[in-house]
Amino acid sequence: MISAVVPAFNEEESLGEFYKVLSVNLLKLDKNYEIIFIDDGSTDSTLEILKKLASKDKKIRIFSFRKNRGKAEALTVGFQMAKGDYIVTLDADLQDRPEEIGKLLVKAKEGFDLVSGWRKDRKDALKTRLSSKFFNFVMSAFWGVHLHDYNCGLKLYTKEAAKSLNLYGGMHRFIPLLVAEKGFEVTEIPVIHEKRKFGKSKYGFSKIFRDVPDMFTILFLSRYAKRPLHFFGFVGGVISLIGFVSLFYLFILHLMGEKVGTRPLLTFGMLLVLAGMQLLFTGLLADLILHISQKDNQGVNLEEGFKYKTE
Repeated sequence: MISAVVPAFNEEESLGEFYKVLSVNLLKLDKNYEIIFIDDGSTDSTLEILKKLASKDKKIRIFSFRKNRGKAEALTVGFQMAKGDYIVTLDADLQDRPEEIGKLLVKAKEGFDLVSGWRKDRKDALKTRLSSKFFNFVMSAFWGVHLHDYNCGLKLYTKEAAKSLNLYGGMHRFIPLLVAEKGFEVTEIPVIHEKRKFGKSKYGFSKIFRDVPDMFTILFLSRYAKRPLHFFGFVGGVISLIGFVSLFYLFILHLMGEKVGTRPLLTFGMLLVLAGMQLLFTGLLADLILHISQKDNQGVNLEEGFKYKTE
């Protein structure tokens, strides 16, 4: 069975045509399927249109937020509610073509847990393409999961990979990395990308300023969530070292007879030492809290990390 998860926010113009194209192409796969629409607090007639579609097609399931909560939470709900062995996500604006689902499915059967679309010939505005190229370059360079297009809406997951995700905020833009960090196999294939025919983009060039803080969040969660002292200790140690070097330099000048009490570097050095020590103790406290919480949570499900096991 395959589950199509479709987040929708103010997509009244495209939903009718999108549903027709999607349902036709899911039928071609010769598999049982369901279509899960997540209405992300739309303020237009999106929900009413979805209800009409669902009244005619029992394969449609609808989950509607009372207010806009973002694409990440919409996807998480879709993943948790999906019943399929494979879960495909795509946007409802028809820029991502449902005809490409079959290609993703064939690739997934080669042993991949996530097959992401690569909009090789992307039809968006220049500013959108530039910000996306910058984002993809940074992600590939710093995290080592080398993809051309992290944020393509067209992706196909195995059930295990999709249900392992708990997305919020802007984390949907980092899905390939999050899946790879959990030990799943990730790849991408080129897909057709169409010009926008309906509505307008929900994202502009300004999203790059939201991506940067999210990158730091993902860095911490993916590499230091289980060992926060390594992160805070390193940063605090570097800052403290700079402070100590500054103060030692002033100490040498003081021994040589120069007055250092009114120098700004003295205040700067002391602040760096104090800030570094605070970060170090923050990491220590975070480690202690993590240790205590894991000790108390003896019922944690270890099986979710297994790739294979015998009974």
